[in-house]
Amino acid sequence: MGESAEPRKAVFHPEAEAEYLEALEYYEREAPAVVEAFRAEVMRTVAFIEQFPEAAPVERGSVRCKLLKRFEYEIYYAVEPDRFRILAVTHQKRRPGYWVDRLTP
Repeated sequence: MGESAEPRKAVFHPEAEAEYLEALEYYEREAPAVVEAFRAEVMRTVAFIEQFPEAAPVERGSVRCKLLKRFEYEIYYAVEPDRFRILAVTHQKRRPGYWVDRLTP
């Protein structure tokens, strides 16, 4: 019986984590009633990415984009051999492709 491989986990790029935290701060200020729903939706989306990494469409090169269901945000991520690297947590109306320089480790 072989050893089971550890499941790959999502790791946030520092700038993607900052974007996520900025969005949380925005909702805490502007719409406190939905801040927990936003947090839960992001975590649910990250869990989906971990479970079904190939399900989201390819956006650029090997980077995939998963839309949040209830919020106008999307998560850009790269599938790597040992992890999923979250490159951006961005509002859908933000300048497209601003995150591409995050592709280099």
